[in-house]
Amino acid sequence: MSASNPRPSATRPASAKKPSPPSSVPLSARVQRGDLLAEACPSREVLKHVTSRWGVLVLMVLESGTHRFSELRRAIGGVSERMLAQTLQWLEGDGLIERIAHPVVPPHVEYRLTPLGIEAAEKVRGLADWIEENLGKIIAVGAAKQEAANSVNATDAGVTRVRRGQRLR
Repeated sequence: MSASNPRPSATRPASAKKPSPPSSVPLSARVQRGDLLAEACPSREVLKHVTSRWGVLVLMVLESGTHRFSELRRAIGGVSERMLAQTLQWLEGDGLIERIAHPVVPPHVEYRLTPLGIEAAEKVRGLADWIEENLGKIIAVGAAKQEAANSVNATDAGVTRVRRGQRLR
């Protein structure tokens, strides 16, 4: 692994352990940076929130501006109130969205992206756009794999029937 390329070399054996971070880097800096591949990395929780099914969609909808809870729920087909509320709490806790509660009756609450949330939304939109652009290929690969699996299962079933039909002597 070189200093300019943080990715592991393709020639390093799979069984080789990741080298320890240099001792010249303070522990606080190493912890703050995170290591997504490490089991205890705190970045994994944020990654889970941002890339969850509803997290991606909430970030994408909020790119267009401030929205009330009911507007978000209508914009994101299939999300339950509970899951939307939980996702909004996660993203607010991660500093990606801001919850604005207006002091009126009935309560009026709005959500909008923070500057950090704008950055995250741009990233997940790129992923969502890539998925949409390649969805035909992705579906075709899945269908081909399913067809191959069905073919193998049909062949296995035919062999089983022949064996069952044979008489034992």
